[in-house]
Amino acid sequence: VQLQASGGGLVQAGGSLNLSCAASGRTFSGFAISWFRQAAGKEREFVASIRWSGDNTHYADSVKGRFSISRDIAKKTVFLQMNSLNPDDTAVYRCGALMTPAPDFGLVQPMAYHAWGQGTQVTVSS
Repeated sequence: VQLQASGGGLVQAGGSLNLSCAASGRTFSGFAISWFRQAAGKEREFVASIRWSGDNTHYADSVKGRFSISRDIAKKTVFLQMNSLNPDDTAVYRCGALMTPAPDFGLVQPMAYHAWGQGTQVTVSS
């Protein structure tokens, strides 16, 4: 599977952005698609995940109540609606596809993912 991420940009603190992650192919047969982010000088961290079948979602504590992940099965696309952004959200955001089932604690591990989209930069100014 190939993933194409888009939607990043520059926004002021308190603003919103909506990221998209589109999967290639006729259908997506994986288990979940997740968003991770990596700020300059920091490790990649889990942001949010959605299971392709069943619509279960999982969020990092740092984004709960501000970010919302959703999917459009027909378009094979996952969205990350980011509200109330703050400078700490500044990072390169990448989406990953997990092709095999995993528990929630497995979803947050970058090494578990089988495919990644290119990064999209999100910059939040104060």
